[in-house]
Order: sequence, then structure tokens, then C-alpha cells
Amino acid sequence: MRASSGRHGFGIGNRRKEDILSGPLSHLRVLDLSRALAGPWAGQILADLGADVIHVERPGAGDDTRTWGPPFLKDRDGRDTRESAYYLATNRGKRSITLDIAQADGQRVVRELAARSDILIENFKVGTLAKWALGYDDLKDISPGLIYCSVTGFGQTGPKRDLAAYDFAIQAMGGLMSVTGERDGNPGGGPQKVGVPIMDIMTGMYTAVAVLAALARRAACGKGEYIDIGMLDVAAVTLCNQAMNYLISGNVPRRNGNLHPNIQPQDVFACRDGDIVLVVGNDGQFAKLCEAMARPDLARDARFSTNAARVVHRDELLTLIRSEFARNDRAHWIGRLAGAGVPCAPINNVRETLHDEQIEQRRMLRDLPHPLAGTVPQVVSPMRFTEVPLQYDRPPPILGQHSDEILREIGMDDDGIRALRGRGVV
Repeated sequence: MRASSGRHGFGIGNRRKEDILSGPLSHLRVLDLSRALAGPWAGQILADLGADVIHVERPGAGDDTRTWGPPFLKDRDGRDTRESAYYLATNRGKRSITLDIAQADGQRVVRELAARSDILIENFKVGTLAKWALGYDDLKDISPGLIYCSVTGFGQTGPKRDLAAYDFAIQAMGGLMSVTGERDGNPGGGPQKVGVPIMDIMTGMYTAVAVLAALARRAACGKGEYIDIGMLDVAAVTLCNQAMNYLISGNVPRRNGNLHPNIQPQDVFACRDGDIVLVVGNDGQFAKLCEAMARPDLARDARFSTNAARVVHRDELLTLIRSEFARNDRAHWIGRLAGAGVPCAPINNVRETLHDEQIEQRRMLRDLPHPLAGTVPQVVSPMRFTEVPLQYDRPPPILGQHSDEILREIGMDDDGIRALRGRGVV
């Protein structure tokens, strides 16, 4: 019961012709067996790009994130639904089928779906799917060109591979919290996590990049791939310049609040009526800053004339800048600095960000039709394509919304679907 698309026999299956070419990946199908955030985030990226993403959820319970609230989406009568804001942020564009894959019938459905899919994403504990004959070695016999990606906390190898992991724990273990937060000894000093689940999001991004690279290889040689993504590995590479600072110098990076360890001046500065961020990235921008402050002498001062010197004499420089900024209001400084070409910004809250005129003009917020609430707001993809603009026609699905539809696509009739439902498989 294989679907056929192109010379390798992957992809669109029973998708309607009018659905094809509604995005750069609209010829692809993704089987999303993942839960929580990292895997589903990757699936949402692929769905935004046009792929048909089938999200497999547990009957009755669904994805863990459905319960991660409040807040929950309100229905048309103002009552809470089962759709948490967290779930709604990570599952746009997908179809939902409920399957108990611990049962043999559920496993058979997964194999049928895998045979019709280009990509499979899963984040079960190491070895779990293999016990059910749903591992890569099992499914590649059914679909040799399948791109199979396992997303776990620690990867498929190593002494920690069997441990469970969540974003907070990975931020801690991965070193991020050691360089995030105010300096020890300062008010509010101590380790802090990033205010969004950044390790889940970055893991989802790396997952999407990896599967697309494997697809490019498959297009060239016709072969599938197994991809192993570990969140702790992602955390290590996300340390970026801080990791390299340590590897080059041997000095362990510490928390510096908002101070940048390698580029100055970059910090938060208090004006008379609020704070702004100053982000000077090179010597030319520093000279412009000095002109804007009516202190051109600072750009000629040997302590500050180069970035390396400014990093060494950081405390002296920042004291001088803070004294200047405290003399005027935020609007004054943003106007002068922006006019001079010096990167700066107000510190917005979430409401201010989402209603910024730039965000609104770029249509980053969209309202999608929703079967329970009428509409649901979404912050959409930042990717802009000219030839195949991204479409946002499918909201995050309610639990099992597309179960019957998907089962019919693999050849099951109404009696067969009722039988599965009666056994608690769907």
C-alpha cells in the first residue's frame, strides 16, 4: 500500500493536487511521534514549510503539552478548552491522530504511515520503539528512503543515554545557567535559566536542519538516513563564544548580567525615565556613540579606542556612559543613537514586542480558524519565500481531529476504524 511520488516513491500519498506546491516542502509527509517541545517544534517548522505533518498522540491524553496550563484557549462560550497555550505554540499546521502504539494494532498503523512518509521524528526513551519493531532498522526495510530522527536528552550513546531530560535540566547541565544571570555578589545574583525553553527550541531547529540535509542527500543518492540528536549536545554547541573563550584561555566563563564578555560597550543603561540597551559592535560604532554623547574625546582615549582596550577598561567606560545617559530621557537617546547609526533598543515586554509596528507590518501575528474557539492567534514563521509563500491554513489540531481521515488514507474502512476504536487503539 505504498504511495508514489517521483522516482523514489515517497511523499504526497493521497494529498489533494490542490494542496501541493503550497509551500517549499508541500511534496513531503512527516510522521511526528514526538511529544513536549523539541520534536514538535521541528515538526511545526516542517509544517510551516508546507509538509503534511501527522502528529501521533496518546488516546484520551494526547501530547503532554496539552495539560501545561493555564492559560487554556477559550471556546466560543468563554469556557476553557483542553488546548493549552503551550500546546498551541508548537503544533500549528499538523494533523492529529490518536494511537496506542503499545498495542500491536497501533504499531501496524505506524508502519503503514511510515511506509507513506518521508521523515519520522520521535523522542521516546532509547530503545523503546525498537521493542515494538518500530526502530529505524525495522522501518528502513519497509521504506529504504525514510529519514528517521531520534530526539532525546542525551542521544543514543553514552552513560546518560537512558536518562529523561527537560529543558530546565539541560540548561543547567549544559552550562547555560552558569553564564546567564546577574554576577554573584550583585543584587539578584545567581544562576538563571533563559526565559523561554531555549534548549528545546534550539534542539528543534537543529532537528529540522538535520532532516532537511538528509533529504538533500536522499535526492542525490536515493538513500534514507538515521539521525541522532541529543539536547545536551545542542546545549554544548549553543555555548558558542563562551565555550571558545574557555577553550582558548582556560578561564571558566562566569555570569556577567547583561555585560558582553568580548564586545564593549554592550549593556543596559538607565535613562531618566527608563532603560535602553546599547549594542556597540565595532570601533566605528563606538566613535559614533561618542559623537552622539558629545564626547568625541572618548573615541581618541587609548583606554577606549579599540574594542580590546574597551573590554580591559570596561568598568571605567561604562561608568562614563551611565553618567551621560542619566542626563536625558529614553526617547532622546534612542533618537540620537539611531540617527547616528548606533545600535540600541528599548527593553520591551511581550505585549510591546508583539504589537511593535515592525512585527505588525511583517504580519508575524495571524488569527487562524479553530473548530472550538472560532479563531486562535499564532506567531507564525519568520521565513519569507517569494516563489512559494508560506500558507497558514491549519491551526493546531484538537486531539484526534484527523484520526478517521488519516486511517482512511491508508486503506482502512469504517468497520476497521470502529474496531480499532473499540479496542482503545485510536
